[in-house]
Amino acid sequence: MTVHHRISPGGIAPPAANYAHAVLSERSGRWLHTSGVVPTRPDGSVPDDIAGQAHAVWANIAAILSEADMVADDIVSVTTYVVVGASLGPVMAARDAFLGEHRAASTLVTVPELARPEWSMEIAIVAATP
Repeated sequence: MTVHHRISPGGIAPPAANYAHAVLSERSGRWLHTSGVVPTRPDGSVPDDIAGQAHAVWANIAAILSEADMVADDIVSVTTYVVVGASLGPVMAARDAFLGEHRAASTLVTVPELARPEWSMEIAIVAATP
């Protein structure tokens, strides 16, 4: 049974990248809302480059999903925060690699800084299952 449906109205322009304008979840019984997931590895280290940070964030999201008995296809919304000046290409590439063909609603926001100076990005997700 399909739980999530992409909403792509014909009267508006298509998404600017690999995401859905909106996702409708029907009869979903379980919801997962994360805080901003940061690029700190399990050993406490933070990668120096944005590509490494993006990989670390998605690895942390994978661990959270697994703990919740969920998978990438259960993600319905992604909000990405990136420090101004960081390259967006690796951030978007990591998202696309993690989600594969799955499309979630997605917002990318550039910010002047995050809570710790070594963090160049963080991501919050919402996931839902029946």
